[in-house]
Amino acid sequence: MAVDKKEHIMNHAIALFADRGVEGTSIRELALEANVNVAMINYYFGSKDKLVEAIIEDKMTYMKDKIEEMQSNETLSEIDKIDIIIEGYVTRKLAGAVFNKFLYKELMDTKRDAIHQLLTKSFATNAKNIAAIIESGIAKKVFKEVDSMLTVASMIGTISYVMMSKSFCNKLLQKPDTNEPYTDEEFKERLINHIQKLIHTHLLVN
Repeated sequence: MAVDKKEHIMNHAIALFADRGVEGTSIRELALEANVNVAMINYYFGSKDKLVEAIIEDKMTYMKDKIEEMQSNETLSEIDKIDIIIEGYVTRKLAGAVFNKFLYKELMDTKRDAIHQLLTKSFATNAKNIAAIIESGIAKKVFKEVDSMLTVASMIGTISYVMMSKSFCNKLLQKPDTNEPYTDEEFKERLINHIQKLIHTHLLVN
């Protein structure tokens, strides 16, 4: 399936921003890399900050929708919902390693307040919605009385820790630097199962 021009520009922007940072990348350089003209980038996005906002909204919508879908699903148990969310986060994070590198750069840069606020708002919304599922399990007495927000932080934090860098991940796994952990299906399943087991032990009433 052909990638449309807007998505094409965003994909190239993510790669450049992850490598050089937003401040270190000019619109002209992006146009050259994406093989489009500057006018086309301006037509779709208007400015570099608006381009960054569009990337964040586009990439973070999937998990937001997935979590909201789990919240409203009345056929699944709370632990099943959490398992599905964990699997979704791990799968998205590993598939989007370049985007995550860009994301962490942006989180560390507070110069563009509007973008920083957009990121923190997106993270907070997702965290609150996952916490609401945990609170539902607590109310039903199938989950222990835990700190729901810190439980979410522990869950997502484990994934983020592994995703700090490919080199760091390989050191955790005791693999050579030539190993490609983020495209390794066996590692993905290992990470999903590990986090699910941790959260089960932490949440489920014996």
